[in-house]
Amino acid sequence: MAARRRPSWMNDELDALRDLADKFLAKELTPNIERFAEQHHVDRDLWNKAGELGLLCLSIPEEYGGGGGDFRHESVLIAAQAQAFDTSWGVSLHNGIVAHYILAYGTEEQKQHWLPKMASGEAVGAIAMTEPGTGSDLQNVKTRAIKTGDEYVINGSKTFITNGQQADVIVLVCKTDPDQGASGISLVLVEADREGFRRGKILNKIGQKGQDTSELFFDDVHVPAANLLGTQEGQGFYQLMQQLPQERLIIGQACVAGMEVIFEETLRYTKEREAFGRPIFGFQNTKFKLAEAITETTIARVFVDDCIEKHVKGELDIPTVAMAKWWTSDRAQNVASECLQLFGGYGYMAEYPVARFWADNRVQMIYAGTNEIMKEIIARTL
Repeated sequence: MAARRRPSWMNDELDALRDLADKFLAKELTPNIERFAEQHHVDRDLWNKAGELGLLCLSIPEEYGGGGGDFRHESVLIAAQAQAFDTSWGVSLHNGIVAHYILAYGTEEQKQHWLPKMASGEAVGAIAMTEPGTGSDLQNVKTRAIKTGDEYVINGSKTFITNGQQADVIVLVCKTDPDQGASGISLVLVEADREGFRRGKILNKIGQKGQDTSELFFDDVHVPAANLLGTQEGQGFYQLMQQLPQERLIIGQACVAGMEVIFEETLRYTKEREAFGRPIFGFQNTKFKLAEAITETTIARVFVDDCIEKHVKGELDIPTVAMAKWWTSDRAQNVASECLQLFGGYGYMAEYPVARFWADNRVQMIYAGTNEIMKEIIARTL
């Protein structure tokens, strides 16, 4: 039985994109995964190379330099990267999250300025939500952007920011009215060359070692009032709630794609590795564990594919994508743990893909809203 069930939304065009993505990743990422992990970031020119091939901003309209596709196109690249065992390159955040905040809420001038640069690789995008004292509770962010004349003056700090070291533009979640909760939140674009902006260290994580997850600091950073995303202040929380479902679906797709390839790797290994005079696959426990893994993987694939189809049609609701995010990340961690066990001691070695997936996937249960928050979202509809 094959672990990879062909998604119902695939077509010939998307097959060609998958082939292009696989070849690009095999050439530019796979040979460098260990080096990226050691230096804690990808090479900057990786973005430019991807832009030249048209792999950036796949779902952004062509008029802004993008590929003119939809979330299916992003999903193809997400799956290709997951199945290349890479988490170093923060392309899904750049493509599917940051670019879409600008597309959805930016002025025409903002879109014309930033999106073509993001599509070419000239500019890398990041979004800064989390703070040292504030995780999933976005209503209580402390970073402030106080309007003074025709400028905002920004003070605060952020942490756990993907693409933090290489970002050229940051979508900043901040309080433009510090005395308010959700209604005081706004999104402001901050260029990385602004005086008073600085990057902290690249954070040392237990997984996703090659990703430049960083601290960011804003000390009296002045940006034009025109850098506000949206038509007026106080729209930030609503904007976040509208865009977070796509971020959660990105996680679901990455988790399922990882489950599929880890299952394949483990099945192959258990048929090749011998113990007590026969392949490990010959033991009933191995077969049962693999039977459980392929069942969970197949269910996850069917669920996520259905979510992708609904999302492309504009029919995916917030509770359903919350279900997809928590369940796939939880089951992916379970499959990773069971598969690692079947590798024995080799499963604990960092150079083995199953070990990397086990460590890299764990954070999927935390970011974009913890799985506990996902269950709270679901429970509100019951």
